[in-house]
Amino acid sequence: MVVSLAGFAGACYRNKFLMWLYLVAMLLIIAALIGFIIFAYAVTDKGSGRTVLNRGYLDYYLQDYSGWLKDRVSDDSYWGKISSCLRDSGACRKIGRNFNGVPETADMFFLRKLSPVESGCCKPPTDCGFSYVNETGWDTRGGMIGPNQDCMVWSNDQSMLCYQCSSCKAGVLGSLKKSWRKVSVINIVVLIILVIFYVIAYAAYRNVKRIDNDEPAGEARMTKSHPSHFHL
Repeated sequence: MVVSLAGFAGACYRNKFLMWLYLVAMLLIIAALIGFIIFAYAVTDKGSGRTVLNRGYLDYYLQDYSGWLKDRVSDDSYWGKISSCLRDSGACRKIGRNFNGVPETADMFFLRKLSPVESGCCKPPTDCGFSYVNETGWDTRGGMIGPNQDCMVWSNDQSMLCYQCSSCKAGVLGSLKKSWRKVSVINIVVLIILVIFYVIAYAAYRNVKRIDNDEPAGEARMTKSHPSHFHL
């Protein structure tokens, strides 16, 4: 807003300094926006959910992700804040559904399109083999406690669920990837608009310089340096 006001004032009052300031600030903003777009695509380049047989949702695994964003989310100090935020938001409480007072069946749940956070944090990984009771309650008897450590971390305690699972961290990464990609698309549109405005502002700046060079004081200087030979 401040930069835009400076450019507007510079254009209205033909103030070259304000217009120059506007052009420099806009150039920095455009460069920062390009940097953020590149950064957002770079840190969300790898990783996505895995398709599961006879399931409408995807399962998320932390080892499928890599890079700066994974290290940031996985850091214990940051994950403590993130998991606390997930609990407070009630993301897993919202996953429950019923139809005319009747809870949805296992078959209905398995066909749902869950968000990355719902899939990673609110239910155990499919390969644990737990039996469905309700959306956030699973019978762990007879399940496969195999190489996936999340099977041991899962808890039917509604305050715990899979908030400390690697799959939950992967779900958060999957959600971030989707949201950052959407933001990047918006930023690309904004970038194009800013470049157009920058070109217009640069043309206006050059026009002000041209007008200043044609002012009477400038013409007087030119007359003095090149006197006329037609004086009477």
